Amino acid sequence: MSAARRDRTAGRSRHPALADDAVRRRLGKRYARERRFRWYCRIAVGLAVLFLAVLFADVVGKGWSAFLAAEVRLEVHFDPEVLGAAGSAPGALAFADLDAMWREPLLERFPVAADDRAVRRALFSLVSDGARYRLQEMLAEDPSLVGERRTLWLLADAEVDQRLKGRGADAEAVAAGEGRLSPRQLAWIEELREAGDLRLAFNHRFFTRGDSREPELAGILGAAVGSAYTLLITLAICFPLGVATAVYLEEFAPQNRWTDLIEVNINNLAAVPSIVFGLLGLAVFLNFFGLPRSAPLVGGLVLSLMTLPTIIIAARVALRTVPPSIREAAYGLGATPLQVIQHHVLPLSLPGILTGTILGMARALGETAPLLMIGMVAFIVDVPSTPFDSATALPVQIFLWADSPERAFVEKTSGAILVLLAFLIAMNASAVWLRRRTERRW
Repeated sequence: MSAARRDRTAGRSRHPALADDAVRRRLGKRYARERRFRWYCRIAVGLAVLFLAVLFADVVGKGWSAFLAAEVRLEVHFDPEVLGAAGSAPGALAFADLDAMWREPLLERFPVAADDRAVRRALFSLVSDGARYRLQEMLAEDPSLVGERRTLWLLADAEVDQRLKGRGADAEAVAAGEGRLSPRQLAWIEELREAGDLRLAFNHRFFTRGDSREPELAGILGAAVGSAYTLLITLAICFPLGVATAVYLEEFAPQNRWTDLIEVNINNLAAVPSIVFGLLGLAVFLNFFGLPRSAPLVGGLVLSLMTLPTIIIAARVALRTVPPSIREAAYGLGATPLQVIQHHVLPLSLPGILTGTILGMARALGETAPLLMIGMVAFIVDVPSTPFDSATALPVQIFLWADSPERAFVEKTSGAILVLLAFLIAMNASAVWLRRRTERRW
């Protein structure tokens, strides 16, 4: 033992109180650092939750009104003279003057000069252009309506809808020339509301119709069906290929330079930006193979390329969690390698595999950049009936509505975001539930 160390040891032995005080000071500083670190972590978590709450509150505050729509009550006369031959021939309804049937009761309610076209146009603009389509659908479903009178709630214009929701310009701004509604139109709206002929009702069209240039007619059904087709194709390609690849790499592949290269490439592909896969899909699936542009088939192929590495990595991790004793016991009973994988390893690792698959599909549901590159950004009104039809997806629909200049599309954008978040939360919650339900403790 050196002389300096002997001196320190002798000093501690001669002064035990000083040594205890030094230890307590060091312990006090350590505990203080730990307390500060815990508080830093709590503050970081609190800030993250606060930012998330502010973001979610902003989206909900702007989007909840998308699930409501303004409607005007009018007594419509299905006049045979107005319908003409369309009363008995549903195919000719498109050429009938259906607008006249709801304009007449509106003129009776608010008499204006017949020769003042500007005032008449302002009055008719209170009702949406979708009113004629509602009457056309009713006549197509029930031709016996010809000659009858019905009290109907018809869809109001988007500006009336925004006014009724308290998001339009106030009276002073309207008087100063701001806003799209005139003082006369505001007076008509107030009279209708006071009489109970103007209301906010559940906007079922938001869930049952496709996109439209008119905000009050726009819906998410076309985008939702397009996303469903895209995810089905992605799942049909990714799940079997991803699981088979993981099983081969984890159970059968020899450890050599080639398998190491494959593993490195799979890990690198999982970190590649999604727009790169969109460029690949544009070059290969559209330009080389000539597949239909803006189709869920191509979208599913592109998203499968992006999701496949994630599923492979998750499946390999799940396979590694199976204890080696399970394999050794199966081999000891005479099982073949395929039987070991099929009857023991895969069933025990299936919860982890399904969890990784669901999380990968949730990521694919929220992707936008790859779909933009393959043309799914097109304006599609009709709901796709097959994966080969032109369609869009929910994230792309949100992108399109966010770029629209109409004020009413703001709430449509936020409402679509709420629907997309609901799907993502449901998929992530199902992954957590499935994990806890089927997880085994070793």
